[in-house]
Amino acid sequence: MGSDGEETKVKTDADAEIVDVVVCSRFTVSDGIITMTVLRSNSLLLLVLVLLWFLVLTDHVTKAAAKTPRTQQDKGPEDTELRLQRSRKPSAPCFSASGPEPGDPADAFKVLTLDGEFSYEPGAARGSSTIIHAFTNKSAFLECLWSSEESVDSLVQDLPDSAQLLLLSMDESAVTDALWMREQLHRAAAKHSSKKEVLSRIHISPVPVFSLGNWIPYVLYNWGRKHGLAQAVFTSDRWKMPAIIKRLDARYDWLKGRWGQESFNLTDAGNGCEPSPYVAGAVAWVSEGNCSFFTKVQNMFKSNASGVLVHALPGNPIQDMNCVKDECNSSLDIPAAMVHLEPAVAQALRFGQKVNVSFQATPCPNFFISIDQQGALAEMGGFLYPSFSFVSWQAQWFDFYTELQTKLHRPADVLSVFDRALMHGHAGAVATVRLPSGWLDMDILELDVSLSCPSRRDVSCAHWDHTVQLFVCCDRLGPYCNAELGRWITAFRRGTGHWLTDVSPLLPLLDSNKCTFTMKTPPWAMPWMVSLNLRFSVSNETGTRVDKLRPFRVMSLYSGGTFDKNYNNRFQPIKFTVPASTRKVELFAVITGHGYDENRCCEFCVTSHHFIINATFNNSLIFDSAVSPLGCATQVKEGAVPNEYGTWLYGRGGWCDGLQVAPWRTDVTKQLDLSGSESNTVFYFGLFEGRNPDPSQEPGYIIMSSFFVFYK
Repeated sequence: MGSDGEETKVKTDADAEIVDVVVCSRFTVSDGIITMTVLRSNSLLLLVLVLLWFLVLTDHVTKAAAKTPRTQQDKGPEDTELRLQRSRKPSAPCFSASGPEPGDPADAFKVLTLDGEFSYEPGAARGSSTIIHAFTNKSAFLECLWSSEESVDSLVQDLPDSAQLLLLSMDESAVTDALWMREQLHRAAAKHSSKKEVLSRIHISPVPVFSLGNWIPYVLYNWGRKHGLAQAVFTSDRWKMPAIIKRLDARYDWLKGRWGQESFNLTDAGNGCEPSPYVAGAVAWVSEGNCSFFTKVQNMFKSNASGVLVHALPGNPIQDMNCVKDECNSSLDIPAAMVHLEPAVAQALRFGQKVNVSFQATPCPNFFISIDQQGALAEMGGFLYPSFSFVSWQAQWFDFYTELQTKLHRPADVLSVFDRALMHGHAGAVATVRLPSGWLDMDILELDVSLSCPSRRDVSCAHWDHTVQLFVCCDRLGPYCNAELGRWITAFRRGTGHWLTDVSPLLPLLDSNKCTFTMKTPPWAMPWMVSLNLRFSVSNETGTRVDKLRPFRVMSLYSGGTFDKNYNNRFQPIKFTVPASTRKVELFAVITGHGYDENRCCEFCVTSHHFIINATFNNSLIFDSAVSPLGCATQVKEGAVPNEYGTWLYGRGGWCDGLQVAPWRTDVTKQLDLSGSESNTVFYFGLFEGRNPDPSQEPGYIIMSSFFVFYK
């Protein structure tokens, strides 16, 4: 996430004139947000209201900030930073000496708000999550988050009914920040009258974080982000000090270029709407407007610039630089960012003075923390771009997790296979267990799986998404040894994944009372801690016991392979007869596409998978969400881990990062001859956009396990 450091004053010597530049201030001409400018100059009445708030807060802040008493502030012109350092880690007696960690129960707290007081009491808020957001204008990311109508609209429209949102400010401008945030929210709610109720669940505090006097500042600072504040650093030979301003990098999934550590020459390229012969090897300084961000960046890319800095027009907020529709199909290997117009830079360039620019990231407090519906502290992950949708997705996941806990409290015989076992290397996690007595009378088998990280922080999690497969072998000489029982995909650096997957049709794979379970990722993947419980239970179907059908045999069908022009040549029709006493037959398959050829197959392309029964019935599974930019974001309610540190949002070929792979099940009983007197046939093939695959380079691949399941 992009943002920047503490408010600093920098003196710049430009053309023999000393100029004071307030870095990252909302209210300078060079670095202003139009909405805030309007707020501050809207009317005398509003100014009076702000002053009244300060008067009201004189007593309230003292009570709320036990570690920062008002008398301390009255002693004299004590340095603001020193006071901040003294107050950023207030004691929290209900936590350990090392401080609260994700998963710890949240302590009670109270915070003064614009509408009264927000109070959190452990246990009293069951069924409700609390998300805490700390704003600072030192962050270009947060400026854009709040200035974007689309972002604020998404908060008003999509925040789940179960979520409470507490808004804070890290800065001494907390009162005006609070009023501004409230104005933004009310403006969005006015456009969506049916959603105005959400405002009753959003609580805005005018008390700065460093004066809260509870555990919240400790968590915000100690769960801080190493690269939280993105900044551009400008230098010139005639300046005594650099000019450091906040920046927001272009959308991560549009431009693949990243800023390096070196310093670049900065060259003015006007508005960037035409190529420039002067920017080769330099960072182009272009103004907002007159053409799209894409056009500006593309022109500078064609001009061999090393990067692009788009400066906002005076009074305009920093925007999220992104491509639109077909623009996104053009590959531009160049970094770009948006900043405010810095007067010293503009003046130096206007007078032909040499200006260099470099790029840095400054550690900062965390902007978002949360309390789940069970009362446990939780991280919020990474926001890939400035949108409150990431807040709503995390709250949706809390809803999912609460529902999951309800399911896990249902009656069942639970067999623990792994309890935070290390899954790493070629062996993976392996355990041999005895099945519970009476399991043969059960007709439901569920896999309760969770993946966590070596420590309780997301920072310790594996960086990449990988396939996780569970294999079972109960009879080493039997036909089912080492068959796949379940499949999941790891999240990008988040350790909260927890899923319950129904694999009841595969009960026949457990063909002995003692079974060995192996759970593994690719051997080169970073380690995960895996927990697995088998949950055996009896379905609550109506009718007598003899009326219930139970799977008694499975027949293995097809596996996948390299998705190239020979993919379908590997498969032949399978002839079979249905076992005697069979009353139902089900097709059960787990299919996922991976890899990346010129068609983005098989991870990001539409593939279809067809099982033809008796040359007549086509049973098809189509991964049509693989081209959707938010295909997996829609799966958060089903358990997809949100706010991962990677491209988790995109739909994929039959899977999502941080989610179980749901088995595909379809009843094919009526498509078969059950008499046993005649053979049936089944034939499989896979297609790319309705035709045989034929990639010219680096073909992807399909991982598939498929069965016929026979019930009696």
